[in-house]
Amino acid sequence: MNSTSLILATILTFCHPGFGSEEFDHSHGIWNKVLCQFVVTKGAASQVHYAKLKSNPGELNHYLATLSKVDKKSFDSWSKNQQMAFLINAYNAFTVKLIIDNYPVTSIKKIGGWFGSPWKKKFFKLLDEDSFLDRIEHEQLRPIYKDPRVHFAVNCASIGCPRLRPEAYRADQLDQQLDDQAKLFLLDTERNYVDLKGQTLHLSKIFDWFKEDFKPSPLDYVAPILGGVSAQADQLRRYKVKFLDYDWNLNDSVQSKP
Repeated sequence: MNSTSLILATILTFCHPGFGSEEFDHSHGIWNKVLCQFVVTKGAASQVHYAKLKSNPGELNHYLATLSKVDKKSFDSWSKNQQMAFLINAYNAFTVKLIIDNYPVTSIKKIGGWFGSPWKKKFFKLLDEDSFLDRIEHEQLRPIYKDPRVHFAVNCASIGCPRLRPEAYRADQLDQQLDDQAKLFLLDTERNYVDLKGQTLHLSKIFDWFKEDFKPSPLDYVAPILGGVSAQADQLRRYKVKFLDYDWNLNDSVQSKP
């Protein structure tokens, strides 16, 4: 097989859903295919073709159905990485579902009305329970696995978020994927940047909202990553920190109308 054929074969394998037996597909192949078709990356950011996906939701709905069929007993028998990949993918996929069910919309925060929250809306079943997005993030992922990198993996359909990765998270690649997401987000100067003259780190609001997840502190967490590009890590630890405003506009591939 020549190099061109090998590359084409790799792409076809990457974008094609896995076919398994009755066991859950831990390659998350169907979700992978949806991401390949409807997510476009632009540098460190991503956009989603929500309008196109809304008109062709079959594979997304199929994937969501496979997630909802998994019972708690089966989930508890999986490895830690399998569980984390399942929950991260579920969060992202159900978020996309919430958007297309309410599309066109200019922001996820527009869903739920004045007194409701899109993140507390029960609109799917997961692990034998009627569930909602906040349950996945704040009752399962954050407190149980205690891995701050999940903040760079879950995507709330907003421009201010770390990008929606254009591939499914998989247990056998999870650490590499999470490390990649963290570095990509921190080195994205639209969302985090260093002011050397003012000796100030301008960081995403994520580091303010969830400061307790970044040990020993957000500054200590980001310094080794940012230090390799802009200054020595020890210098950055002495800098001031300012948090940037969060952009809640939809990460849409087209400009939505209100």
